Amino acid sequence: MDDKSHKFAGELLEWIKSILRDLGIETGRVDEMEGIIYTVLIALFAWAVAWILRYVLHYVFLKILGKSKNEILRVLVDRRVFSGVAHVLPPLIMLSLLPLVYDDYRSLIGWVERFCWIYLVIAFLVYTNTFLSALWRIFSSSDAMKDRPLKGLIQLVKGILIGLGVIIVISILVQRSPMKLITGLGAFAAVLMLVFKDSILGFVAGVQLAQNDIVRKGDWIVMPGGMLNGVVIDITLNTVKVQNFDNTIVTVPPYSLISGTLQNWRGMAESGGRRIMRDFTIDVTSIKVCTPELLESLKSVDFLKSYIEEKQAEQAAGKVENTDNSNGLVNGTIETNLGLFRAYVAMYLRKHPFVNGDLTLMTRLLEPTENGIPFEIYCFSANKNWVSYESIQAEIMEHVAAVAACFELHIYQNASGHDYIVSAYITAGKEPPV
Repeated sequence: MDDKSHKFAGELLEWIKSILRDLGIETGRVDEMEGIIYTVLIALFAWAVAWILRYVLHYVFLKILGKSKNEILRVLVDRRVFSGVAHVLPPLIMLSLLPLVYDDYRSLIGWVERFCWIYLVIAFLVYTNTFLSALWRIFSSSDAMKDRPLKGLIQLVKGILIGLGVIIVISILVQRSPMKLITGLGAFAAVLMLVFKDSILGFVAGVQLAQNDIVRKGDWIVMPGGMLNGVVIDITLNTVKVQNFDNTIVTVPPYSLISGTLQNWRGMAESGGRRIMRDFTIDVTSIKVCTPELLESLKSVDFLKSYIEEKQAEQAAGKVENTDNSNGLVNGTIETNLGLFRAYVAMYLRKHPFVNGDLTLMTRLLEPTENGIPFEIYCFSANKNWVSYESIQAEIMEHVAAVAACFELHIYQNASGHDYIVSAYITAGKEPPV
């Protein structure tokens, strides 16, 4: 192979010399001129070979892709990972052919060789970055890895490779060992720490985010202060981009998600429902013992007839247990209108088509306040979509507030302007306005 290369280079050089003689170029300038022409021809030859190989490789793998329909292969072909290998050929061809002629003219070949080595390093870095981008595309599209913050790690690897490439290029230009340059950089470590502070902190935070699975792309996250309340749309080495629900975009450094308090709603999104926890206050003066007449009138309310009759049968049989009830009737009692109301609301929620009955569901009374007894509804909406969730929650609260009057219960609220006007009319002995 070496003899063939020498023969090819010699024939090419003789051809160049004959052309120069035909053009009448002086003998003293032949070595310099023929060297320049030889270098240009070798460069053109190297580029032609690389272009043909790149085209052939891309064509071949396109044909293979047309038959296999493999998704990974499609990404590699679209990113030109296979054909991109040809980019490293031109400097290799030039480095192998140039020394065969320039035995006595080393000054020019020295600069050309350095240029070739620099080109080779840059081409290798470009190809490596292309390969890493394709690799990230493949991993990010898989079900197991699509939600992992891999983009920041890929960017870190690219940054390290580019940094090493810059050091190698500088060492080629100054003709010094790369290890000496790296050793010399130790004196500037403090400066580098300041310059790359965000990248270093971002890398450490990115590893923690990925290792502990704290934040994924698509998560709904909230941070105290109100500036961050939305969906994660991108995670990079230096920033986490969040689109708030008012469609504003907020970018925060990854380490702020590690060092501060963060609320991630992913658990809710992956669970069977979204929590509804609302309460209103019952006026204590409206709570009373159920009379037979009140019980009869409430039997017309949905769900209550069978419940009241069953409770009455239990009372007649001497079964007065409620909380520790073997039959599971712990919704409430028929002794007071509030207990009966509590039982009704619990049964209403269990039969509601958009409430998940498999999750915690209860109605309870909170600690009394100066305004009355807080009555709380605790359940989970089966539909987790924000708009649907708010509609379901509003529907439940509207129904409960409206039906409370059937149980002769009053929901407490502070007096409004209308209340004062009605009071003034009554004091004056006049019929209050509606």
